[in-house]
Amino acid sequence: MSRKKVGILISGRGSNMSALIEAAKVPDYPAEIVGILSNRASAAGLQVAAAEGIATASLAQSKFLSRDMFEDTVSQVLESWEVDIVCLAGFMRILGEDFVNRWAGRMINIHPSLLPLYKGLDTHARAIADGATEHGCTVHYVTPGLDEGEAILQAKVPVLAGDTPETLSARVLVEEHRIYPEALKILANRLP
Repeated sequence: MSRKKVGILISGRGSNMSALIEAAKVPDYPAEIVGILSNRASAAGLQVAAAEGIATASLAQSKFLSRDMFEDTVSQVLESWEVDIVCLAGFMRILGEDFVNRWAGRMINIHPSLLPLYKGLDTHARAIADGATEHGCTVHYVTPGLDEGEAILQAKVPVLAGDTPETLSARVLVEEHRIYPEALKILANRLP
């Protein structure tokens, strides 16, 4: 079996990255994690990846004259790792259309809501404020529109009386760690 090579973009602790790394340790998993790139040199996930023997890189967008130059360099790093698939795992940058189109059909993201509900930030607080009875997460293809790509998998959790954004986030995160590896497996099996 030829495993698809995966690059993961992170900005922080990389808990979803860690879930993908663990899934890829299973011998018959159809993808392998070959590199982790962060836009923050201090991202804790870089140390986690390095300890697993995975290539790492950090690039600060502020060091580039334009977003396009930054994203071209990100693509060059991913291509140097011979990446087939890009996973966004808490990568806190909105990516430009050229970059997204370059990886179209091969780049996915995990979002903490049941899309199309609650695109963007502060999803847990917004769900609670709206009186939602269920919330969850979505793995979707990345397209130029923010959180608009086709969903691959979703998972639901109840919104409980007395929930705070933090308590709701903790329950959603459990589901994120479960469905992101499943969605990556689906994509890896779809690609030629």
